[in-house]
Amino acid sequence: KQPSAHGRMAHLFKDVGVSSLYRDRKYRGDWNQAIEQSRTVYVGNLSFFTTEEQLHELFSRTGDVARIVMGLDRVQRTPCGFCFVEYHSRPDTVDCVQYVNGAKLDERVIRVDWDAGFEEGRQFGRGKSGGQVRDEWRPDYDPARGGWGRATLQNIEDEQRQPGSVAMDDADAARPP
Repeated sequence: KQPSAHGRMAHLFKDVGVSSLYRDRKYRGDWNQAIEQSRTVYVGNLSFFTTEEQLHELFSRTGDVARIVMGLDRVQRTPCGFCFVEYHSRPDTVDCVQYVNGAKLDERVIRVDWDAGFEEGRQFGRGKSGGQVRDEWRPDYDPARGGWGRATLQNIEDEQRQPGSVAMDDADAARPP
C-alpha cells in the first residue's frame, strides 16, 4: 500500500469483509459473526404489490433460492414492503448482495442487505399499526406502499374532522336536516 495524496492508504485488493447497513435491533447474539456465515438476505423497499413469483424470478438469477419469506402486516396479514430470501449456498448469497442490491423491481429501487438468518415471527411488521415502522412516519404519498404513511394519514383525517374545515363543512352540508 502506498500513501495517497490525501494521507490515506490506497488499497490494492478489494475488501472482502462482510458489512451491512441493516441490523435487526432485536437480534440476540453477535450480528457481525452471524452475517459472515449467513445464506439469508433482507430485501427492503418493495412495493406492497410485489409477488413471491416476481421475487423468485429476480433472486434466482444469482443462485438456487431455498425459500422466500414475505414480510406481512402484523394485523392485516398483507405484504408490507420487505422479505427475506434464503439461498442454498453462501456464494449465491454473496452474488445476490453484490449484484441485486439497487436493482429495480416494480418500478422501485430495492435494497438487498445481509441478514443473520430468518426466524419465525420476523416476517411481521413492527410498526404500531402492524406494518413497517418506516411506513408509520413516511410524510409522502406512495401508492406502491399503501398511499400515505399511517401517521400522516391520521393527521389528515384529524384535520378533516376539525370544525370549520372544508371536509367538515362538506360533511355538514351533505347531512340530512
